[in-house]
Amino acid sequence: MKRLSFIMKLKAGAKEEYTKRHNEIWPELKELLKKAGVSEYSIFLDDETNTLFAFQKVSGDGGSQDLSQNPIVKKWWAYMADLMDTNNDNSPISKHLDEVFYME
Repeated sequence: MKRLSFIMKLKAGAKEEYTKRHNEIWPELKELLKKAGVSEYSIFLDDETNTLFAFQKVSGDGGSQDLSQNPIVKKWWAYMADLMDTNNDNSPISKHLDEVFYME
């Protein structure tokens, strides 16, 4: 099992809607993530900087970042694009973080 983390940027004033949409995550997206090996996925928000910190536990070689060509993921990105900083294809601008400490 590997642990992945990355950061993204939420637009100012979008916290409530971002939270609402994730609380109502589409069942087909959740199933897709599970099939990709994602067993845990948490997103945290730093209210002062609007920085989102995402953490995943993933079995296998993939993760949510490898599903960019899936139509369900593209639809989700388009749905979320008004709330986040995005690339031209609506994917969230994200930065992978290297793990420098882990305690079990």
